[in-house]
Amino acid sequence: MVQTSQWTKVEGWDLKEMLYEKNQTELGGIARITFNRPDRLNAITSRGMKEIVDTVWDAGLDPAIGVVVLAGAGDTSWSAGGDVEWEQGWGDTKGPRDTPPVNDAILDCPKPGIAAVKGWCIGGGNHWAYCCDFTIAADNAKFGQNGPRVGSPADGYIVSYLAEVIGHKRAREMWMLCRRYTAQEAYEMGLVNKVVPVDKMDEEVEKWCRELLSLSPTCLRIVKASFNANIQHIRGTHNHFRKSLAPDFDGSAEQREAQKAFFERRPPDFRKFRGR
Repeated sequence: MVQTSQWTKVEGWDLKEMLYEKNQTELGGIARITFNRPDRLNAITSRGMKEIVDTVWDAGLDPAIGVVVLAGAGDTSWSAGGDVEWEQGWGDTKGPRDTPPVNDAILDCPKPGIAAVKGWCIGGGNHWAYCCDFTIAADNAKFGQNGPRVGSPADGYIVSYLAEVIGHKRAREMWMLCRRYTAQEAYEMGLVNKVVPVDKMDEEVEKWCRELLSLSPTCLRIVKASFNANIQHIRGTHNHFRKSLAPDFDGSAEQREAQKAFFERRPPDFRKFRGR
């Protein structure tokens, strides 16, 4: 069995928001990339997103690695997605700010990816998790989207891909109502593969990694690419709708109201923005 002490930090990386480790077993290597801002519920900025992209691609290109695990520091949050305080700065630039393509990196990584989710898995965290090939959830996990609540206008395939995972009705409910779902509810709707007690998470993830490492890596790469081919027709839509339907949304009064309400811990008042 793989012990935590065998994880080795990958040297040569100047990482501020992520932790990058590798573990070599008798069956093959495992890479673990950890959201490492527990004081911010593991919410990250564009720097952290770039760090995910770079480390996922490094792991994907490493011939010694067979599985990539995305985890969160601590037991209370996998990731709350984009840091809302950082997102407030979007209004300082003209038009929507592009962010590093985390979803693309996870989907296109040639190695199987596992999201090992403890605690909050919200916003960007949620759609990064459902872009992984597998999601294992601790029984304290909570899933959901935040965009319409905090004025963060995600769009394109990172939204619509969820319909491929759990169906249109549930996907629209999750994205348009911003509700929260327990690990068991997420399991029942097909958002996660397995629910385990928090203290059994490492053991369960190891079990899945070892099972994957026992299989043909070439066949797994082909199967993953085959599944991804099912959504190629929507992959080019990211940022299309926010730029065409709401090019001036970033920094707008509507977005500022959403962000202000979030920090003031009150419901936002969108009444004056309706009917536009």
